[in-house]
Amino acid sequence: MVKPLTPKTTKIGFIGLGVMGGSMALNLLRKGYELHVYNRTLAKAEQLIRLGAHLHESPADLAAQVDAVITIVGFPNDVEELYLGEGGVVAHARPGTFLIDMTTSSPDLARRIYEEARKRGLRALDAPVSGGDVGAREARLSIMVGGDKEDFEAALPVFEAMGTNIVHQGGPGAGQHTKMCNQIAIASNMMGVCEAIAYARKAGLDPEQVLKSIATGAAGSWSLSNLGPRIIRGDFAPGFYIKHFIKDMRIALETADGMGLDARGLRLALSMYQQAAERGEADSGTHALYRLYE
Repeated sequence: MVKPLTPKTTKIGFIGLGVMGGSMALNLLRKGYELHVYNRTLAKAEQLIRLGAHLHESPADLAAQVDAVITIVGFPNDVEELYLGEGGVVAHARPGTFLIDMTTSSPDLARRIYEEARKRGLRALDAPVSGGDVGAREARLSIMVGGDKEDFEAALPVFEAMGTNIVHQGGPGAGQHTKMCNQIAIASNMMGVCEAIAYARKAGLDPEQVLKSIATGAAGSWSLSNLGPRIIRGDFAPGFYIKHFIKDMRIALETADGMGLDARGLRLALSMYQQAAERGEADSGTHALYRLYE
């Protein structure tokens, strides 16, 4: 049986302190974990350092001193370099260390990291999340985990510090495949949310009143209830960047194509989000797709 990663006895290294990562790391610190951090932009680590986190100069230095490394970075190439590069986590972590990538990334890359980790006596889990900036702040993330069951069970206290809906989906790569399902569902749903609000305005309705009627019925969704009001207010600040959503949809589409699945809704959504990015919305929240309808 693998020893559980409990607070007070576990040193956690956290790499990637962006919109979601910063809040996730803070929740781990609040739960009593000894926190070690690395981030390319030092300013994003300052709050955590003031609260007691230990700063490291490189991922390699961090990996050599902790019991678990958690990463949530931008793109698959960042994940690959961070884990499998010459100065990466796999090469410098101590045997028995948990490697938990929470980036939305490629299922194939997750399996590669798992295999390389096993060769060095390391325990790798792919554990992408859903819930956006609010879910990260409130420790209410949905966490989809791939990897060995005993490793998942040992890491569960760590996941419970950051999320509430935590499911072991299967072997290595299964977490990433599940996240692709999540992103496919969101992609088409977001088109519907934006079109519905645009239609309401064109029809001379009060969009807020419309939401009261449709958000709790068959049309209801997390995006409609949480991002619909932001659209109506004209608040397009990112809980999740369009540029990162485009990355996710490309991974999902490439994977679907490889499996022989014609993901038509996903293909349309990707083309629309690419249009939004070309119009300057790459760093806006995913709900800024609405601006295509204005």
